Amino acid sequence: MRILAAMVLLLGLAACGGTATSADPDPSPTPTAPAPPAGAPRTAPASPGGSPSTAASITIPPLPTASARGIVEGGDASWPQCPKGLGIPQKRTEGKPMPLPSARFVVLGLTNGPGFVANPCLADQVAWVRRQHLLAAAYSIVSAPYGDQLATFGPKGPFDKGTSSGRLANVGYQEALFNVATMRAAGLRTPIVWLDVEPVKDFDWGTDTAANAAVVRGAARGYADSGYDVGVYSIASLWHRVVGDLRLGLPEWRPAGSRGRAEALRRCDGAWMFQGGAAVLGQWVGGDRDRDVTCPGQSAYLSLWFHQY
Repeated sequence: MRILAAMVLLLGLAACGGTATSADPDPSPTPTAPAPPAGAPRTAPASPGGSPSTAASITIPPLPTASARGIVEGGDASWPQCPKGLGIPQKRTEGKPMPLPSARFVVLGLTNGPGFVANPCLADQVAWVRRQHLLAAAYSIVSAPYGDQLATFGPKGPFDKGTSSGRLANVGYQEALFNVATMRAAGLRTPIVWLDVEPVKDFDWGTDTAANAAVVRGAARGYADSGYDVGVYSIASLWHRVVGDLRLGLPEWRPAGSRGRAEALRRCDGAWMFQGGAAVLGQWVGGDRDRDVTCPGQSAYLSLWFHQY
């Protein structure tokens, strides 16, 4: 049984209603609970005020690996790194460089911007990772339904199609299943899928944060039901703009924009927590690349976050 997937399966819908690397996130988030010390077992924290978290309390013991040696650097790549001219009109691929030769891990994006649109060169990127013998994981943009998606996918899934929140959650669930099929067709293996929750240009979320939260909850359950652990990529200002005060208690991957590696590591601190989860990765933009670093103490958990090619 997968540990983090079990957390997500417990999430209900009561009260439901390219990465953000090019933007510099809010430098002054509201402090919350501190992150656990490096190397210590991690547990899902309680919600503010001492009330229970929406996720079950878990304990993950250290799993040292032969490759764990302090802080580990890597990168992420998706449709912008595909050869120029591919993809949907709103998100044409850009031919940006893949991660640096020094990268030890890569997180590959499954979508070409919004949900239900696949990264057009994912299989080639997986082949690149394989040739480099890197650690690999996956992330996916989560987006609000557009066009006829609510009518098409709202009735399909484990949630109550008779309610607005249930139909929205089913759309998120089907987004996840679409991405799982894309990932498996491309041969990408990963123990975890990171949910990228942020505004999506040309496919933006509405202002109803409870409705948006239902989509995100549905996507999280879709990956969990497919056998993957789930984490979240975002930052407080973007997270709250999209889904309000939703707390999932999942592992966090936090961007620092163009502020550099030191700032990316600083954002591993508990003051930057945005939905109740421990920090795993920090990200920054440098040299036209999205670069990433494991948070202090997390290199001992590489086998939880990555598949070794």
